[in-house]
Amino acid sequence: MAIDLVALAKFDTPTISNTIELFEVRPRTAGYMDGRVRACFPEMAPAVGYAATATMRCAQPRQEGDVYGSLDQQVARFAELAGPAMVVFQDLDDPPVAATFGEIMCTTYRAFGAAGLITSGAARDLDQVRRLGFPAFSNGAICSHGYSHIVDLHRPVRVGGLTIHPGDLVHADANGVATIPLEIAGAVADAAVEFVAAEAILLDYLKSGAVHVPAFAEARREMMDALAALARRLRRTG
Repeated sequence: MAIDLVALAKFDTPTISNTIELFEVRPRTAGYMDGRVRACFPEMAPAVGYAATATMRCAQPRQEGDVYGSLDQQVARFAELAGPAMVVFQDLDDPPVAATFGEIMCTTYRAFGAAGLITSGAARDLDQVRRLGFPAFSNGAICSHGYSHIVDLHRPVRVGGLTIHPGDLVHADANGVATIPLEIAGAVADAAVEFVAAEAILLDYLKSGAVHVPAFAEARREMMDALAALARRLRRTG
């Protein structure tokens, strides 16, 4: 089944995470980053893309070349992915000593079709990157890039407590960052539509303006029954 990234981007990351749970393909405590990685621009819409992974170091000078010397190699490898890149940096300095990215890098990634950037390190040039409309996720901001340089490309990285492999499908928004297992990714958007409809049973009742415990309990049971039926169908077809 084809993976529709536009359809996936219509849902927030918690809804995507909840929908994935119904397939029972991984533990509920797996597949998402922890609170160290946060949206630099929470107002931006969800971003979806395929992980273009890299490691970064800022504390020590690179042995040769300039600070942007690996950018051409990095964007060239976007072509290896199944769709738009989501740049994912592991900052090898712990704690971070300088910014992993700024305006030059994000402008480059956006020009080459990237959907966004995620890093365990720090950000800078936040006003400029916001004006680009480029979604970015980091653990904070630092004004200097130090000796920022890419160490390695397209290898597994560890960011926000989550291991990301090159080509993993990543969904990110103001709520956080999650991966979507590729084996179910083609079915997640349609399932999310049904998940939202099931939740609406209870939410619509609560918004009706006249609530009572027995009727609330009945609406909640109806929602849970709809979700259970959806989960059974997804597990049969997944």
